[in-house]
Amino acid sequence: MRLPLFFLCCIMGLAEASAQDQPPRWVTAWAASVQGPYPTGNPSAQPDLTLAFPDPAVGARDQSFRLIVKPSLWGRQARLRFSNAMGSKPLELDSVFLGMQWNAAALVPGSNQAVRFAGESGVRIAPGAWVWSDPVALPLVTDPAHALLAGRNLAVSFHVRGPSGPMTWHAKALQTSYISHRDSGALGANTNADGGEAGFPIPTTSWFFLDALDMDAPAPAYAIVCFGDSLTDGTLSTLNGDDRWPDILSRRLRLRHGNRIAVLNAGIGGNQVAGPQRYDLAKPAPGGPSAAQRLERDVLSLSGVGTLIWLEGINDFSKNGGADAQAVQTVMRDTVARLRAARPGIRVIGATLPPALGTTLPAHGSPEQEAQRRALNSFIRSGEVFDAFIDFDRVIADPASGAMRTPYVHNTTTGGEGDKLHPNRLGYLDMGMAIDLDTIAPH
Repeated sequence: MRLPLFFLCCIMGLAEASAQDQPPRWVTAWAASVQGPYPTGNPSAQPDLTLAFPDPAVGARDQSFRLIVKPSLWGRQARLRFSNAMGSKPLELDSVFLGMQWNAAALVPGSNQAVRFAGESGVRIAPGAWVWSDPVALPLVTDPAHALLAGRNLAVSFHVRGPSGPMTWHAKALQTSYISHRDSGALGANTNADGGEAGFPIPTTSWFFLDALDMDAPAPAYAIVCFGDSLTDGTLSTLNGDDRWPDILSRRLRLRHGNRIAVLNAGIGGNQVAGPQRYDLAKPAPGGPSAAQRLERDVLSLSGVGTLIWLEGINDFSKNGGADAQAVQTVMRDTVARLRAARPGIRVIGATLPPALGTTLPAHGSPEQEAQRRALNSFIRSGEVFDAFIDFDRVIADPASGAMRTPYVHNTTTGGEGDKLHPNRLGYLDMGMAIDLDTIAPH
């Protein structure tokens, strides 16, 4: 039976209205695992920040930040998450804006949008807490799947009222962002003839307070979290080059699936699976809380996560870690069980650890540590816990020597010799290319 045109139009109109009334389906499109407090951590190619922050205990004081981030998935709406995880006093933010980066600290004209929190222009975040913003429209994103959006950066601007106290940060951004002078006030809204660039003269290669960005995504979209340490965080890759292995994976997935899969980097340089047993502001470890301790914050609390790739353990075997393969395996079993209980259907991929033989880093590379690394790699390959594995050890190791292949040694962040533990851009490229894209989709 054919329905009259009038009724067809009514049905189509009701369906369209119903779709518009649906709440956004959020998928995290960018994330950075916070650590701290500043300056605790392992930044790469960091400029001198004493002009901006002469006293880390005081932190930021009446100044503005313009942080540059690269979403790996796009939508017409976004929301931001700010963290005071490592703070000792309430963090007060206002004049928060989200715009499209033009170049350096300058914004694309007309792109800067005010961000609100429960309808207010500012927010107060308690120590140890985080908060999501309200949804903010992105007027330049008329078609989230458009090819010209892939690889574009967003600029998140915000003002810190008063002294912040100890600052929550992610040290190794490998992305240049910008900070205003102390006592310069709220500058995020300023997009005058210079694109707002003049107010942000101080560069940084770290991210402060901001730790996630969600996009309103189509129904099939999901996120892959790359969980780990400096080998995921990207030590010795290229500054502003976006060539860590998760970046390579993200671009490969974009070419195959379009605007559907976000790849999130949840690496922290120096992080461990099992240690430290305790992490607090009185005695912060450079690598942040253990992977087990930060699972809720850096994986489970993110939106739309369907797969986790876990590359970690080398720091547990270092002189600073002091754990053995058995201890790391136990924590991995428990952590994966927690993941599956909280997110039924999540796919959990293990990644083997590349070698550290011959490293110039004094805490790594002993024969005893090499034996522990090999034992953990055997466990990862066994299929006992993980749904599948990625054999990064086979990619990076020279079969003849067991150490890192020579082309991967040179430091591509600042030049000079590498440390023979972290691969350079060439190594990360080959790691990202070695991942079988058919094995990482959620169950």
